[in-house]
Amino acid sequence: MNLKPDLFQQQTMKLAMTQDLSQAIALLQYSSQDLAAFLEEKASENPLISLEFNSYVKGRQRPKKNNVNYTGSKDWLEQIGEQKDSLEDYLFSQVNVNAINANERKILKTLIRNLDGNGYLRITVQDLAEQCKKPEKQIEEVLHKLQQLDPAGVAARDLRECLLLQIKRLNCPAYTLEVIRDFFMPFADKKWKDISKKLDITLNDIQCISDFVQTLQPRPCAGFSAETPAYIVPDVVVELLKNQLIVRMPEDNLAKLKLNNQYYEELKVHRDKQVKQFLQEKHQEYQWILRGIQQRRETIFKVMSIIAEKQSECMRKGFNFLRPMTMREVADELDVHESTVSRTVRDKYVQTPFGTVELRSFFTSGLQSLNNEDVSAMEAKSAIRSIIKEEDKKKPLSDQEIVDLLKNSKSIVLSRRTVAKYREQLKIPSSSKRRRF
Repeated sequence: MNLKPDLFQQQTMKLAMTQDLSQAIALLQYSSQDLAAFLEEKASENPLISLEFNSYVKGRQRPKKNNVNYTGSKDWLEQIGEQKDSLEDYLFSQVNVNAINANERKILKTLIRNLDGNGYLRITVQDLAEQCKKPEKQIEEVLHKLQQLDPAGVAARDLRECLLLQIKRLNCPAYTLEVIRDFFMPFADKKWKDISKKLDITLNDIQCISDFVQTLQPRPCAGFSAETPAYIVPDVVVELLKNQLIVRMPEDNLAKLKLNNQYYEELKVHRDKQVKQFLQEKHQEYQWILRGIQQRRETIFKVMSIIAEKQSECMRKGFNFLRPMTMREVADELDVHESTVSRTVRDKYVQTPFGTVELRSFFTSGLQSLNNEDVSAMEAKSAIRSIIKEEDKKKPLSDQEIVDLLKNSKSIVLSRRTVAKYREQLKIPSSSKRRRF
């Protein structure tokens, strides 16, 4: 074995990540809100970058994931200027100040401030008694007064109590209160035969109670949200003009990036080497960002064009006509890597003729069918929903029976487990809980 040191040449291929490429990749995966924040940050760091805001961009709020309203709704504009009272103000407006003393007012305020967004009390009477340094009996008395206020069900400690508070205000048969108070879990699990025997009422009576309970409000204070809803601004628009699908990029959803020419010209004639180097770096950064934004726009436009072409029927008629399509198919069409398509559709929204939706929602894998045509998961879910909607509610279909119907009438082949999974995703209960008496 030769262990002597030696010199030799070897050719290797390496993928170098340049700053320009890294910048382009980062900008591509940014959502509109993230990109706007990035541009504002760069404008504060780089004196050569200036942002030109129009009134639309200035007044826009950045949406949160759990606080999004889609712009497909016709009345969204009316909601922007809507002023809502807080839950605390609304409850205190109903209290007769002269009817409670200072101690009770303090307890009431503490109780209200411990309500969650749905109006439920999320702290025990014992903990409140320790916190307020008052007897538990006094806390209970004030809590009872709070529970008499509107909306009905406020300050309940669980769903059962919330429903009971609402039932007590309505003209219902006595057994309605008994069923919810004494048999809540068996009632929810549809173990109705035992309830029927113990209360000496018919299954039809319990069915009527179930229908009535469905009309009650499980989240009595959900309308008193402290946050103002934010509205999605689409990154790309697909319009139906003269029966043709047209893809366009909106011009007003971002601030315009501009070069601060006055500052640039002033520093350009400066003789200091450090100033010149600083100016060169900041000007280069401006050029990188400008190219990155343009490349981002072009990539989104190209990807959306392919999606609109492949999902033409879905664009015109809605998600019930979504066809199977993977990111690899789009990547192959554009001759780019699949990860590029993934970054392009990440956190992006498109305004279509049927509403504003996530770009990612157009991608779905194909399912097996008997007629050799690809079927999307969305199409299968729609078929399941349709079958269950038309079933005999007195004899609801089991998951296996749905499997057989999908195969025989829709030519869609699914396993029983897949049907159960899709049914749960559609928030459709099992056959035993769908049964009506």
